[in-house]
Amino acid sequence: MAGVTTDSASWVRVYHPSSAPKTRVVCFPHAGGSASFFHPVSSALRPGIEVLAIQYPGRQDRRAEAPLTDIGTLADRVLDALRPHLVREPRPAFFGHSMGATVAFEVAVRMRREGLAPTVLVASGRRAPSERRSEDVHLRDDAGLVAEIRKLSGTDSRLLDDEEMLHAILPAVRADYRAIERYVGASDAVVDCPVEVFVGDTDEQVTAEEADAWRRHTSGAFAVHTFRGGHFYLTTRAAETIERLAATVRAHA
Repeated sequence: MAGVTTDSASWVRVYHPSSAPKTRVVCFPHAGGSASFFHPVSSALRPGIEVLAIQYPGRQDRRAEAPLTDIGTLADRVLDALRPHLVREPRPAFFGHSMGATVAFEVAVRMRREGLAPTVLVASGRRAPSERRSEDVHLRDDAGLVAEIRKLSGTDSRLLDDEEMLHAILPAVRADYRAIERYVGASDAVVDCPVEVFVGDTDEQVTAEEADAWRRHTSGAFAVHTFRGGHFYLTTRAAETIERLAATVRAHA
C-alpha cells in the first residue's frame, strides 16, 4: 500500500521452514484468530508443503499494534507483506477460514491486477463475497461478543473464562468483526485461480447456496467439499481437513 512500509516478518510466520518444499500454502486466520492457529497444520504438512501463516495486528506478539477494521486495508497490507514470498517458487496456494477466506480472496483480487494468482484459493467456512447478511456482533457489549465466540466454539474456553485474557483479546476480536460485518464484496469480482470451498454441514454461518455462490468469483475450476461439523469443523475434524487440504494444494501445485 502506497506510503506504508510493511514488515514481512511480523505478518508472515513460517513455523517449519523447508529447504525444498514441493509447494506452499498461505493460511489466513478467522476473526479473532492468530497465526498460531495454523501451527498444527504446518507441523502436519511439513516438509513437502510449507505453511506461511498470516499474523494480523492487534494480537499475541502484535498486541501493542492497533487492529485493522477494514478488509480492504487488511488485504493491502497482507499483499505487501507477502510480496517477498510471491516471487519465490513454488507459487503458493491460499487457505482462509471464515473472515480469513474473505481476506484471502481480496488479496487474490489485488494480485490479479498485477498478473499474479495463487495456485488455488480454498475458502473455508465463509459465504461468497457477493452473498450478504445483516450482522451486528461488533456492536454488542463484551458479554454479547463473548457469547458469540462461545457459540462458534473456535476459542479455548479457558481464555474466555480468564478476565485478564479477555481484556487482552476482545479489542482484536471486535475489530475483526467490525471489518468483516461491514465488508461489501463486489458482485463481479473474480480471481484467476481455481476456488475450492470447505464447509461444515451444520455451519449456521454458511448455507449450501452461499457456499456454492463462490463459483461466480472464479475464472477457473470450482468445487465444494462438505465436512461433518459446524463453523469450526476444521478443529473437530482436523485430520480429515488437513488431508483434504494437502490433496487440494498438491493437485493444483
